[in-house]
Amino acid sequence: MGNHYHNHHHTTNKRVLLISFIAIFTFMIVEAIGGFLTNSLALVSDAGHMLSDAAALGLSLVAFKIGERKATKEKTYGYKRFEVIAAFLNGVTLIIISLYIFYEAITRFVEPQKVDSSMIFIATLGLFVNIGVAFLLMKGDSKDNLNIRSALLHVIGDLLGSVGAIVAGLLIIAFGWYMADPIASIIVAILIIISGFRVTRDSLHVLMEGKPNNIQPNDILKELIKIEGVVNVYDLNIWSITSVLPMLSCHIVVEEDIDRDELITKGNEILKNSFNINHCTLQIEGKNISSHTCIHCN
Repeated sequence: MGNHYHNHHHTTNKRVLLISFIAIFTFMIVEAIGGFLTNSLALVSDAGHMLSDAAALGLSLVAFKIGERKATKEKTYGYKRFEVIAAFLNGVTLIIISLYIFYEAITRFVEPQKVDSSMIFIATLGLFVNIGVAFLLMKGDSKDNLNIRSALLHVIGDLLGSVGAIVAGLLIIAFGWYMADPIASIIVAILIIISGFRVTRDSLHVLMEGKPNNIQPNDILKELIKIEGVVNVYDLNIWSITSVLPMLSCHIVVEEDIDRDELITKGNEILKNSFNINHCTLQIEGKNISSHTCIHCN
């Protein structure tokens, strides 16, 4: 059941990424041409962001494909972690793009430029495209999968860019206020850099073997200690291969006459049912074989 659920989400994620990639890449070309023709920084920066989106979505697709490769003697966990690497690269890209938008906006404050108000029509079309793609990505596993979440954040950044360009266009039409264009770009850049920082931080946490945020080591220790025959639990380590694949290892000190096979079965059931950890290594040790470390968690 668990594998079927995982495979279903994996297939859904790939499908929504492919459709999203085609939609974003196509409109990116339209927006880039429109931005240059109307001299709108808001449109050009949004087109640049859409270019990074297309690259991010393409990278995410490649990551899913590579992640399907089976484990080997050299890569005993397989290639699933490439999905997290893709998310990290996407997050860094978001930050770089936002810094570039800041730079371009500042130059326009120093030397204001006339912008064609017809930019609003292209921005409106872009808004609808981004809303459609965002809904598609939300159908994927955007809550738990860092790769999908990073792609979704790229698209939401685009969506906000389209909104900013529309507002700027309305202000230019109503008041001839051309400074609205770089101001809108800066507001969007701030939102983009926040999203980029978050996904970069979360993916780096996984790459650095950090503990999954939804799992508390002390809760696991309390449950394992409750098992009949368990004397001590130590050297507890929890990490993730991907954002949806937690791993655990620990040493369990037991009474000498305990049924160790039954104890391992109970331990695995607790970890699976209470903490959703399906991949774990439980090392069973008799209490008299040597001195053991006190209960602690790394």
